[in-house]
Amino acid sequence: MIETSTFRRVAATLTIGSFSIAALMGIAALLGAGDFGETQGKILLTTLIVGCASICTLCDLATSGTRWGPVGLIGAIATAVPTATALHLVWQDWNHVPDQELKVFGVGVVAAVTLSQICLLLALAGARESLRLVLWGTVVLAVVVAVIVSGMITGAIDGNDIWREFGVAAILDVLGTLVTIALAKFGHHAETPRPGRVQLTLGEDQAARVSELAQRTGRSVDAVVAEAVDHYLGSQVRS
Repeated sequence: MIETSTFRRVAATLTIGSFSIAALMGIAALLGAGDFGETQGKILLTTLIVGCASICTLCDLATSGTRWGPVGLIGAIATAVPTATALHLVWQDWNHVPDQELKVFGVGVVAAVTLSQICLLLALAGARESLRLVLWGTVVLAVVVAVIVSGMITGAIDGNDIWREFGVAAILDVLGTLVTIALAKFGHHAETPRPGRVQLTLGEDQAARVSELAQRTGRSVDAVVAEAVDHYLGSQVRS
């Protein structure tokens, strides 16, 4: 609860901060004195790479605090692979680029983008029972498209043999994504209550008091909050 909120805030701050630094580097490269050369071009590409990685990471972070949090964590880890590969490709000698590294980059991009898409869909519609069919249908299509594209990148799949099926899956994937997001944000449907854990948002003063009590008594924050809720609910029943 509190730990999740703190992690999400720190991760978002680091993501935005890293892109802000990259953006300043890009602006400096554009406005700096002298001719626009290879180094300036690499700086701009670095800014673009960090920006794209930041967008993917923020989509992954959208699942933080939900039961789909592990999917977001996997997505964030997956984003790091093509980001590191892309930065290495930009700043190395392009005359000696291994073909295998390009394939790793391509498959990594596909995995990162697909997981970011899935995380965004789960964050928006993962708790909506009325959208379960379109949500999971779209997730399956996204995975199918990712597998086909990855297969074509590695050479395991011949695009000439499957391009019709790929086109249909890609179109339905985009359509399902648009429909899911639109219905999740603008559709009229009642929320279905789910039993189990509930996420709570505490104010800074409340969070500090809970943390202090947890440290003083040697209990977890969850245990302290649970006891406080039980005490409050018990008092309401007695009254």
